[in-house]
Amino acid sequence: MQLTSLDIAILALYLIAVVLLGVLVSKLAKNNTRGYFLGGNQISWPFLGLSNASGMFDISGTMWMVYLLFIYGLKSVYIPWLWPSFNQIFLMIFLSIWLRRSGAMTGAEWIRLRFGEGTGAKLSHLVVVLFALLSVLGFLAYGFVGVGKFAAIFLPWHLHADPHYNEVMYGIIITAITSIYVVKGGMVSVVFTEVLQFLIMTVACIAIGVIAMQQVSPQMLQEVVPEGWTSLSFAWELELDWSGILEQANQKIIEDGWSLFSVFIMLVLFKGVLQSMAGPAPNFDMQRVLSARSPAEAAKMSGFVSIVLLFPRYMMITGLSVLALVYFMPTLREMGPNVDFEKILPFALANFVPSGLLGLIIAGLLATFMSTFAATTNAAPAYVVNDIYRRYVNPNATEKQSVMMSYVVSVAFIVMGTLIGLFIPSLNSIVLWLVSALYGGYTASNVLKWYWWRFSGMAYFAGMAAGIVGAVPMMFTDVSPLFAFPFLFAFCLVICVVTSLISGPDDMEVLKKFYLRTRPWGFWKPVLMAAQYDDPTVQGNPNFIRDMMNVVIGLVWHTCLTAAPIFLVIQQWQGFTATLGCALLTTIILKFSWWDKLNDEPKLQSQPETHGYDAPLQKLIK
Repeated sequence: MQLTSLDIAILALYLIAVVLLGVLVSKLAKNNTRGYFLGGNQISWPFLGLSNASGMFDISGTMWMVYLLFIYGLKSVYIPWLWPSFNQIFLMIFLSIWLRRSGAMTGAEWIRLRFGEGTGAKLSHLVVVLFALLSVLGFLAYGFVGVGKFAAIFLPWHLHADPHYNEVMYGIIITAITSIYVVKGGMVSVVFTEVLQFLIMTVACIAIGVIAMQQVSPQMLQEVVPEGWTSLSFAWELELDWSGILEQANQKIIEDGWSLFSVFIMLVLFKGVLQSMAGPAPNFDMQRVLSARSPAEAAKMSGFVSIVLLFPRYMMITGLSVLALVYFMPTLREMGPNVDFEKILPFALANFVPSGLLGLIIAGLLATFMSTFAATTNAAPAYVVNDIYRRYVNPNATEKQSVMMSYVVSVAFIVMGTLIGLFIPSLNSIVLWLVSALYGGYTASNVLKWYWWRFSGMAYFAGMAAGIVGAVPMMFTDVSPLFAFPFLFAFCLVICVVTSLISGPDDMEVLKKFYLRTRPWGFWKPVLMAAQYDDPTVQGNPNFIRDMMNVVIGLVWHTCLTAAPIFLVIQQWQGFTATLGCALLTTIILKFSWWDKLNDEPKLQSQPETHGYDAPLQKLIK
């Protein structure tokens, strides 16, 4: 398509502004690693929440969810539970508090707090670093594929007659531009550029939703979707029949393997609850939690993500989907069996958004790539430098040397992620591998580490190693990672339990230190009794029932925040009123049962250094 001069000017202005902002903010920071990786623990929770929401608001994920809504209708609100999308509820209720109390800089550093410094702990430390770096590469490749597909359609310069060549080259160009401020500025540049990007994206989302409401009436939509498309309810089978409308959609449902929808929901709930209980994977989400100023602020940040992310994002997703349903159907039919549903998003924008606004929306969608890319890239040097370079290679490294090494690591991972992205056939394939195979192998070890005192460092290493070994081959087979998850989880769980029983418990002093600082609930009675022997005033965590009730309320709240904007854009007012009312009611309940109960107790025994910035930046980030 051809962009107007106004659209191109807006795009250019945006790219210049975001790079300058990132570089400018980075110059205010001193050269130390806590400042580079965690913002010196001085960034307030609303800024971190907006940044985290921006990092999750990626272009590849948006293209994927547009395809899901197009094919599955309202029932698609459950499919992102694959991630699981509701893990933010578990974080806001209790896990962010426990994690932030550790005072760690990375997930691997947290492992040393949990398991100490023995052989098992050292092996666990290394396997967490390996997992984190694999996930970083996976998400960088995933972002590269999405932005290449998007940019090749929208940006005005056709570099080659081969469309795939254009996708690759645009992916490389945009990746290079984003790398400038990410590598230079670390967490502070990432957070402040993401706040700007999120504001742009919010305007773009609302605009697309309004355009769709003006262009597509409920009657027009009803004529091009199968019966049940506008319903949240589901039976044993999916019961969406696209026959006579778009035969390729029926084939896609079969390929996805989700026709038995109740089985699919049971699997994603089983997987999702377990993975949420395991805590955040060692990626940009964990870095935001560890960057918070206090445990209570970490919890508020995680809750804020759902509030600011879901409604505007799903206005965009729904707007693009319904425009494509009504106007793009003939083109999809003409594609035959090779239909590419991931191009629905670019088509809808290209044909229905006026000049000027189109430039802003494209800038907003580029921002979704840049924010996710930035957040993911920033996680890699945190692990390599803090957990490998400074621990095993150069323990006496100066802060300046460490920051310079961070630059090198960031560039290296950007290059490797880009190279991997060249060989990935579709977004759906990498999504399923990441969330079901790689994270499936992560789950057993990381559930047990929080809730069972007897779980040892050696067992953690064995379970994680088994998970990684089991996940990697799935990338090269036709086995569905989702349906393989229960077997992979059970395999890793058996290895974890057996190894724990064989290796024996970790040192009680290490366990007491972890328990007293983090204070989780679960099977910790022997450690609590040992701590009470030293100090009879120590109390266990009595909040299990309250936390679980809040999780259930939070899941309803999260689902309503997802469904309400869809009902709004398709102008189903009864559904919109019901879901919005339910969201407001659960918000009030959570105000009294969760927000009012937040506190920072117990205080961290050793507060991390927070003097990472000069005075001008201290004022800016507070």
